[in-house]
Amino acid sequence: MTSEDWTLGGDLGVARIGYGSMKLTGWPRGERPDRETALAVLRRAVELGVNHIDTSHYYARDGVAANELIREALHPYPDDLVIVTKVGALVEGADIALPAAEQTGLTPDNLRRGVEANLRTLGVDRLDVVNLRLGDLDRSGTPLAAPLEALLALREEGLIRHLGISNVTAAEFEQARAIAPIACVQNLYNLSARGDDPLVDACAAAGIAYVPFFPIGGFQPVTAQHLDAVAARHDATAPQVALAWLLARSGNILVIPGTGSVAHLEENIAAGALELTEEDLAELG
Repeated sequence: MTSEDWTLGGDLGVARIGYGSMKLTGWPRGERPDRETALAVLRRAVELGVNHIDTSHYYARDGVAANELIREALHPYPDDLVIVTKVGALVEGADIALPAAEQTGLTPDNLRRGVEANLRTLGVDRLDVVNLRLGDLDRSGTPLAAPLEALLALREEGLIRHLGISNVTAAEFEQARAIAPIACVQNLYNLSARGDDPLVDACAAAGIAYVPFFPIGGFQPVTAQHLDAVAARHDATAPQVALAWLLARSGNILVIPGTGSVAHLEENIAAGALELTEEDLAELG
């Protein structure tokens, strides 16, 4: 594990390599590990120094829910464990693909329900960080202000410690910062998907964490010119190099690769010790 860390929201110290729990459930599609393996992955992650776990109440399929696995594996939680959840334009059903005005997950009542569901299933009284997830379509009409203000009210009630935003544009990032303190941004970004380069830099300048989802490609593995050659030079895997590139890209990037395998988890965490040279970085572009 890299010795580097980041202070999330100004008071939550986390290692820069975390863990994303989505793959433990096979949600929204794909294979998942058996229950004992899932619990072993979570426990091994914490043993190896992971103290930042990303999850949500809607990471659930066929009776297997990420939050419940996290609670069974790790509760009572270590004092330094930070659990980041999300609510908003949910992928369940068709919500995320609807026009903004029809995304029911963004209403105040449903945001509260989402927060309360995360509290209940994780077994906590306050959520460390809640990301407001915006939808994918009709972004010009996405009502960012109202849902963020609803979450800010829940924060003032003591149900949430810090707020983040997910799937946002640079303009929405600036709009959000004018409404509430923002601890992190969670967007698609990796070695072969760099559209957010300016937003990564804007977050760094503002002291805000940038947490890329699909850091090694998600459902489609990362591909980039010279990736395999760089990996071979370091006796590493291509995913390890992709993670090391993210860590080298900017000090505010926190990675949360997910896996349902203990061996793959250990490989991901070992990427923290992989130091890419200037030559490597130049080849990767």
